[in-house]
Amino acid sequence: MSLIQELGAQLRATSDELPTGLVTVAMEKLRSATEILMWVREESIDPVGVPQLGNATEHAERAAAALRLTQDAIATYLAAIGLTGDAAAPPDQEWRAGLKAPDHEKSGQNGGATTPEQLGPWWQARVAELTGEPAPQGDERRDGTDTAELLRRVASGVRAGDRARVGRDLHAVNAATGLAMSAVTPAVLHRLAGDLLGHEPRPDDVPRLRTAAEGRVRSLLPGTSPAVLETLIARICRVPTRGGDNPKPGHPADSAVTAGVLTGVLLARLGRDATALDPDAPEPLHRPDEKAGKE
Repeated sequence: MSLIQELGAQLRATSDELPTGLVTVAMEKLRSATEILMWVREESIDPVGVPQLGNATEHAERAAAALRLTQDAIATYLAAIGLTGDAAAPPDQEWRAGLKAPDHEKSGQNGGATTPEQLGPWWQARVAELTGEPAPQGDERRDGTDTAELLRRVASGVRAGDRARVGRDLHAVNAATGLAMSAVTPAVLHRLAGDLLGHEPRPDDVPRLRTAAEGRVRSLLPGTSPAVLETLIARICRVPTRGGDNPKPGHPADSAVTAGVLTGVLLARLGRDATALDPDAPEPLHRPDEKAGKE
């Protein structure tokens, strides 16, 4: 190996080791927490940490942008010195990072003590409003169901077109598990939308994604507001937020549930099932004859 090839390999390894995915996942979790606290703030004059979370989210966004710029600069440099093969962008693994359960969640699922939810059945009440499916009688929550597994269950129900099944799976978890879909889904949705479109989602792709998703989402979630889906699609397509916009936050469950259903809709459009959301599964095959929009 020549000196320049060795340099290229080291730069490529450095680029691959940059924690872009982890920073992006952290940023989405901070954004999700901010949305939830903004909704809580409707009932209280105490800002309860919203400004601090807003500052943290801004710092995370800047860090993610800086990491991406660094990766782009490395790729440009490698291409400039003739190492075009090494200059290719690394595989997007952010969605896998988001689906992996944190260590403390895994320990809780393996028999550790868990703190019971103290917020009452408001999650189940909101799920009933969104899906039109009433909460089951008694406590039928599944012990050990993490957010990634919930997302796979919801996606399976969406692919089957079974609204009752989607409702049962959402009712069967507590609020913390359900709300965490807001943090897990952004990278997953961005990846699936890119596969459907055949390129990185752009602002001008909003109408196409809306057409592909809104009918199915509305049929499965008759109680959701169209604005929730519109916001999710705008985030997928990286539509810039206009300065001064400060829309009134909706119910935090709306975004989480709609994001889970939208994930299932995009999987269906791609002809994939919920196993594609397993972070340990291989990348799905992209056949030349695979048509976007196939159900």
